[in-house]
Amino acid sequence: MSSPDISVVICVYTEDRWEDILAAVASVRAQSRPALETLLVVDHNQALLDRLAGEYKEAEDVRVLANAGPRGLSAGRNTGIAASRGDVIAFLDDDAVAERDWLRHFASSYADPRVMAVGGRTEPVWASGRRPVWFPEEFDWVVGCTYRGLPRGLVRVRNVLGGNASFRRSAFDAAGGFATGIGRDGDKRPLGCEETELCIRLTRALPEAVLLIDDRAVIHHRVPKAREHFGYFRTRTYAEGLSKALVARSVGADKGLESERRYTTRVLPAGVARGLRDAVLARPGGAGRAGAIVAGVFAAAGGYVVGSVRARRGGTTFSVAPIEGGSGV
Repeated sequence: MSSPDISVVICVYTEDRWEDILAAVASVRAQSRPALETLLVVDHNQALLDRLAGEYKEAEDVRVLANAGPRGLSAGRNTGIAASRGDVIAFLDDDAVAERDWLRHFASSYADPRVMAVGGRTEPVWASGRRPVWFPEEFDWVVGCTYRGLPRGLVRVRNVLGGNASFRRSAFDAAGGFATGIGRDGDKRPLGCEETELCIRLTRALPEAVLLIDDRAVIHHRVPKAREHFGYFRTRTYAEGLSKALVARSVGADKGLESERRYTTRVLPAGVARGLRDAVLARPGGAGRAGAIVAGVFAAAGGYVVGSVRARRGGTTFSVAPIEGGSGV
């Protein structure tokens, strides 16, 4: 089977990340295995749309699009999917850069026709220059990165993580696009799980589908200083609980919380034990990491309870809209 053409979609929303956006695009253009195209999808920001259109007006490999759906990351991704021409669509965060062989590693797995999605490894780049001593690696998902507890190597998974992921185009034909109303919306409360919901929906539509993580497909994700503080940590873990409640309501708790059960019963207790051991050995941050894990669990559980109540009352909903065509600039 020939190597697939890959379109890369980068969703953007603020001029505050201008340099990050340019770096993300440059990293795609420097790939050892070239992308067919890079699509920049701008989320309801005319000034940013115009500025990017001017920046890349001479670039044949970069297209700038306006989000054709409601505000938010999911609709932006759906716009990119609809406008893309590749056999595979890869997604890169607007504040991340991909290593040179990122797309080459993605492409290699699609030689197997059963493979419908491939994700990679996301490494944090802390704005302060180093990881906060209290911040547990088990919670790196809080800042959009690969966390301790995920399997290493090339492995089959329930879901990929959206900021560093790729899907075969036929996956969207079978399952539809990303659900709107569940994921991020700019700088508002940092909800998530839209890729989890999509992946579960995909494997229901195509039970033979294989979803993989290849940790050789690496990107480096910038973590701003505002996200290095405990206040953000607490807000993000609470929001994850809200999101998980929506997913469980949609696909059932068995599938919606399948991976989370192992994480909370094995990975997190081991993390607390490591933190307490480090505290006993007078290593920096040990007690803080153990405490952060416990606080994160309680915050996520609280969000899940609140989200479940809201979902039962019909106060929070999301929908899977058909993917409609976008337009280039």
